[in-house]
Amino acid sequence: MDEMIEEAAAIAAYDAAKERGEESFSAELACRLLDGENPIKVYRQYRGLTQKGLAGKAGTKAAYISQIETGRRAGSTKTLRRIAEALGIDLDDIV
Repeated sequence: MDEMIEEAAAIAAYDAAKERGEESFSAELACRLLDGENPIKVYRQYRGLTQKGLAGKAGTKAAYISQIETGRRAGSTKTLRRIAEALGIDLDDIV
């Protein structure tokens, strides 16, 4: 019975989020993030963007995106904010 209540609550939460226009993400994306993969890379690939494509949308260079994704550079707050905007996510999702 508890399982049915939990499932009903999850469905209601999903429906409410969908009504508000919130995006939902796949379990695969969530698992990749939980496994510690770089969130910029995960969201970039989820959006079907290359590093060059993301760089163009974020107003930076593909090499810089690569360095951030591999951890060689941290990325400035300004750049990370533009990357998040280009990916359609909150800055908190990638830092």
